[in-house]
Amino acid sequence: MLNKEDNELLTRVGLGTVMGTLLRRFWLPALLEEELKEKDGAPVRLRLLGEDLVAFCDSDGKLAILDAYCPHRRAHLYFGRNEECGIRCVYHGWKFDASGQCVDMPSEPPESEFKSRVQTTSYPVATLGGVVWIYMGPSDLKPELPDFEWARVSAARTVMTKRVQQCNWAQAVEGGIDSSHISYLHRNLVDLKPQKSAAGHRKYSSQDRSPVFTIKETDYGLLIGASRKAGDELYWRVTQFLAPCWTMIPPIIGDEDRDSSTAGYAGHAWVPIDDENTWTWSFNCSPHKDFTKAERERFDPHTGMWGPVDDTYRPQWNMANDYGLDRDMQKNVNYTGIKGIPNQDVAVQESMGPIADRSKEMLGTSDKAIIAYRQHLLDLANALAHGQEPKAASDGTCYSVRSASLLLQKDVPFEEGAKILLSAK
Repeated sequence: MLNKEDNELLTRVGLGTVMGTLLRRFWLPALLEEELKEKDGAPVRLRLLGEDLVAFCDSDGKLAILDAYCPHRRAHLYFGRNEECGIRCVYHGWKFDASGQCVDMPSEPPESEFKSRVQTTSYPVATLGGVVWIYMGPSDLKPELPDFEWARVSAARTVMTKRVQQCNWAQAVEGGIDSSHISYLHRNLVDLKPQKSAAGHRKYSSQDRSPVFTIKETDYGLLIGASRKAGDELYWRVTQFLAPCWTMIPPIIGDEDRDSSTAGYAGHAWVPIDDENTWTWSFNCSPHKDFTKAERERFDPHTGMWGPVDDTYRPQWNMANDYGLDRDMQKNVNYTGIKGIPNQDVAVQESMGPIADRSKEMLGTSDKAIIAYRQHLLDLANALAHGQEPKAASDGTCYSVRSASLLLQKDVPFEEGAKILLSAK
């Protein structure tokens, strides 16, 4: 458990907070490129780390993210006109270019030079892997974009999407690194019986449900190994936590495979909208071959496994309708009575409340990765408060890793046995 003071440090992300300051040291995903593809198209409302923003693509195709409020009388620029390489406030016509500089002020006399002295906040923007990224930290620092493999493979080998989640970002991240919950939360009831694949092989995901965790600190975050008994060997599922808010999910293998060397992998980023709401980003990567049509349909953001979401990326199954909970399904089909892995995850994470009170928890040995994650983030944030910059923010290459699953002899350390599988370089 955490005391109330540390829980506040971990969860609060606004300007001036300890954790908010840490998060602002990293490039973060802000929007999908598909949301800003039209020159002079409609502005997009955006809220990140407790700040209200507006994004637009100008006449030259340059992307911009500005403070949402016009510095004149604080009207919201979402209602503005995106025209002639700038966004114009409809209240009095003040216009700002992609850098945030006021370039026109028709409400002032023609001879006035006031516009040259008016600048609104503009954040650096980059595009990579179908994502529009934002950097919200100090302008004198130059963080590197994370060199994720999924962001540099061809578009035919990656799928990226997002959805809104109604809880604090930290409890969502904790769900992503908690390997023990997959044996329960995502279980189909048929898994209670010995299962074989079509070829007659066992699938280890349904066997030992008491994983033993081994945690290794890295330059980018944490390498989390969860081992389960598999006969005379150990079945390892190796999850990556990458600062400040990323995870990578290992694939599931059966005994027809010795490791996940040719498998794809998936992962998430949980980017705070504010203290009580989160953008949950999800990616799938197939580094060795293009996704088939069926696979792309499976990962479709609106109808596939990360959905269903509406056109604003809000889940159709949500807190208001109990995530589609079906008690008959819970008795006869799956453990939760909720359809879809992300909906199952969100149901339990949001059920903790907008910000979980960790001072009331009772943690066990299966929570070793959760404890390590919290301490790692608090250590990074406290180190930054004392002048030590996070190493990962300035070294994008350290993100070039994968998750993995594999079978190993019991005396082989997982980080050695999985070394080749974990590198994406």
